[in-house]
Amino acid sequence: MASSFFRPQHNRLPIVPVEVLKKHHCYEKHDNRFRSCARVLQACWRAEQDLPIGTYDDRQGRRRRIGSLLNASVADAGRNFLTPAVAHVARRAVAYQESGAMIEQGRLFRNLLSSMPLCFNLFAPLALDLKLGTKVMRRLFPAANIRAVAQILFEHSPGRLHPELTGDRSAFDVGVVYLRSDGQRGFLGFEVKYSESLQDLASSEPNPRYDALADASGLFKEPLSAVLRVNPLQQLFREHLLTQAALMRGDWAEATFALVGPATNHLVQRGAELYAAHLQPALEGQVPFVNLTLEQVIHALELAGQADYAAALHDRYCAWWKLDALVEQALAVKSQQWNLRPLTATAPIALIGKAA
Repeated sequence: MASSFFRPQHNRLPIVPVEVLKKHHCYEKHDNRFRSCARVLQACWRAEQDLPIGTYDDRQGRRRRIGSLLNASVADAGRNFLTPAVAHVARRAVAYQESGAMIEQGRLFRNLLSSMPLCFNLFAPLALDLKLGTKVMRRLFPAANIRAVAQILFEHSPGRLHPELTGDRSAFDVGVVYLRSDGQRGFLGFEVKYSESLQDLASSEPNPRYDALADASGLFKEPLSAVLRVNPLQQLFREHLLTQAALMRGDWAEATFALVGPATNHLVQRGAELYAAHLQPALEGQVPFVNLTLEQVIHALELAGQADYAAALHDRYCAWWKLDALVEQALAVKSQQWNLRPLTATAPIALIGKAA
């Protein structure tokens, strides 16, 4: 059944006119098509919530207002999150973060556009209500043997730099530990994207551990393919290997690696399709890769009984129709009425036709 707050979407998002971007303090020349749309949507949400705009100091020391940033005072109050309870989970995650975790507090509390606050807005309600978490995870992963969600972890790794794993600092944005019907533990590792692409900044230097794991895992059609080790696939490759290595070590009885991103983030969706094309069908003892849209996860929350919260999530992150009026208004300003000048006296068109 379709969600009540879902509206029909266009086949593609617009190229937002420069005038609209500048009006909303969202003109960033390096933004791609999706990111510029997402930036405007976040600026609109901030304005609707009556939250003051934030500023950014560039390398030249010039201070600029940016529509997708929050003012420091409201950021400190936790207004990048949808409820005070979610803000509390985020603060607790910062206070008790794992050794070596990279939780950048500026992105988390001030940046509306970042996937980091999205992770908490999306998963903190499940951490606060594990029964709700169980309902949502069962709906999203019907093939997994999920009796009950036991724990939800943020910026989690089963072992940073551990030689038995990938030997690097790879981590999941969110990790979900659950109990199976036989009492053993299972795991769901999530990589979450919002405005970001899959252009990971990690080094693509050769790593012998990746080669050994890729070959031993049986996950890949061509385990030594160079394509897996560079952008846009290297982050998915590393985290998938991390999940598989922990499963092989005996951390869990079963595990799944999942990517979550907006359906309209074309770079993420294309990257997911390309990565999936390099995979063998997952067999017993192997970690499947699942590509979920952000909209699917929000819809699962709605079906689990959280319709109001799901509507708030969708309004903030996926209400792309809000851009339509802004684009149409900008285009209308440029539309002027004019008439063609009357033709001067010339030979009749019929005579011209005969001469031809």
